[in-house]
Amino acid sequence: MADQTNTGSSSSNSALAFIVGGLVVALAVLAWVVFSGGMPSSDDADIRIEVPGIGAVEGQATSDS
Repeated sequence: MADQTNTGSSSSNSALAFIVGGLVVALAVLAWVVFSGGMPSSDDADIRIEVPGIGAVEGQATSDS
């Protein structure tokens, strides 16, 4: 009987698994964005800081961009 040695198949299988895994992650992120209502559109953040003895300091932060 002749012995056969396969070279290169394990690295091509690893590359294929890496590509398929990347596609699965990309599709999962895309599905999350689509089904969660999209990306948040508000650039404003409400900030509330409570300091003992002074009370609550409230304000609103906006982005300059």
